[in-house]
Amino acid sequence: MTTTPEVRVTAAEIRRRVRAGQALQTKTRELAATEALSARDTAVTAAKAAEDAAMTAREAVAAALRLFDNDAVLLAELLEVPAEDLEREARAVTAARAKEVIDQLRTKAGRPRIARRTASTDDSPPAAPPVGVPVDWSDDPDAS
Repeated sequence: MTTTPEVRVTAAEIRRRVRAGQALQTKTRELAATEALSARDTAVTAAKAAEDAAMTAREAVAAALRLFDNDAVLLAELLEVPAEDLEREARAVTAARAKEVIDQLRTKAGRPRIARRTASTDDSPPAAPPVGVPVDWSDDPDAS
């Protein structure tokens, strides 16, 4: 004799419970797959951002070296980074790209591109001082 009452479960109820268990398992698999895809997309995005940041850093080093007349030792002292690291990073960037970066920096700073002097412009007389700037005439021989 048992003290628990007998519970009869019909075949239909068993099939319903099995289907509910399978549905739950399917939903769990779908959520796991969605989570895996989401994590993968996030990892790809992070890798792309890291790659872009590394390239931007290499371009910045190349531009800085170019602005410092390729004096890697001076720049390394200023940045407190080994000169070999700076040179290695800058090697991956072309001179043309470094010039583009410098031009972009000048544009951001609102400064025009510096024109280089040629032999024909060296013969021209010096420019007059800007208007409103006081001029010292004390050493002028024509002044009396």
